[in-house]
Amino acid sequence: MDGRHAGTSRADGSAPPCPQTGHKDAIYWFSLWMEAPLTAPRGPYLSMDHGPHPRDLRCFVSVARHHGFSPAAAELRMSQPAVSQAIARLERVIGVRLFARTSREVRLLPAGEALLPYAETALDTLAALSSEAARLAVPERPSIRFAYPPLVGALAARAARRLARRVPPIGVDLSPMGRRAATALLERGEVPAAILASPFPLRMTTGTRFHVTVGHLAVPAGDPLAAPARAPLAAPAEDPAAARAPLRPEQLARHKILMPRHRPPGGMWERLAARLRGPHQLHIVADEIDDFAAALDLVAAGAGLLPVPRLLTTTIRRDDIRFVPFDAGDLRITYGLVWSRDRMPPELMPLVQAVQEVLWTR
Repeated sequence: MDGRHAGTSRADGSAPPCPQTGHKDAIYWFSLWMEAPLTAPRGPYLSMDHGPHPRDLRCFVSVARHHGFSPAAAELRMSQPAVSQAIARLERVIGVRLFARTSREVRLLPAGEALLPYAETALDTLAALSSEAARLAVPERPSIRFAYPPLVGALAARAARRLARRVPPIGVDLSPMGRRAATALLERGEVPAAILASPFPLRMTTGTRFHVTVGHLAVPAGDPLAAPARAPLAAPAEDPAAARAPLRPEQLARHKILMPRHRPPGGMWERLAARLRGPHQLHIVADEIDDFAAALDLVAAGAGLLPVPRLLTTTIRRDDIRFVPFDAGDLRITYGLVWSRDRMPPELMPLVQAVQEVLWTR
């Protein structure tokens, strides 16, 4: 070998032992192979040490594509003699002629047509290898999985953006899901942190609590409760037209109220059920109702009325739904950021801080 790669082989010609190295060393050894001087083997046979060089394969593919050496040289930013030498070298290494050359044209011979797809595949594979090696050489940024109910998705997204702007940045795997699913993942350690509605798991740490008021009732657009005199089209709470006497639970005796099957003691659903006249008013539609926006489809279909947080009424607009002011006492959902005291990855506290900052600045 020449002086560029002194020390990369032993005196007896054998390769040095491959150390147990990382990704950067793998790229180094790959670069040595890419830059190794070209030495054609004697005879028509190929060996594992002297195969076609990627540079020559690129010349082969380019000449075949352009049907000429000049356009291939322009594409590869090489001189025409260098491209011609590369093709001759490749033909010598593999032992077959690839092109028929005349003063008027350059065309692929049958052997060249047969080998061209293999050359293209080899170059694609080498490009993928280089790309993957470069990716692996860069340390992965830390990340954390974060579970939350769909209602507070905007809060979760803002917290994720804050963590992405940190130095070094922290990635957030956003996972919207229901309360029971998030609790189960927390207990198994598959999710380090989650936003849950109260009551909170006793075995977990809870911080950054906040309240979401449930002050509206979603009703079908054609229902008498949605008459213009009572509620305009999905009017936001700050609209003066929405400042009217709200409906109360005792006025809903003839209506079904959509309810989840699981209503934890002390939670919003359990308190609301206690204000209604009896079980006959409850229409159980799911184990949980954590995705209020999706449950509006049931309201529009006439399955029942749905108490909804004010947060939903300011972000959802539907022609088939009306949001009517609703007063069932101090009806609200209390959320909190929950994590296991036994599993606290380094990314957890930055996530807690990001959620706090989002709540302070909303």
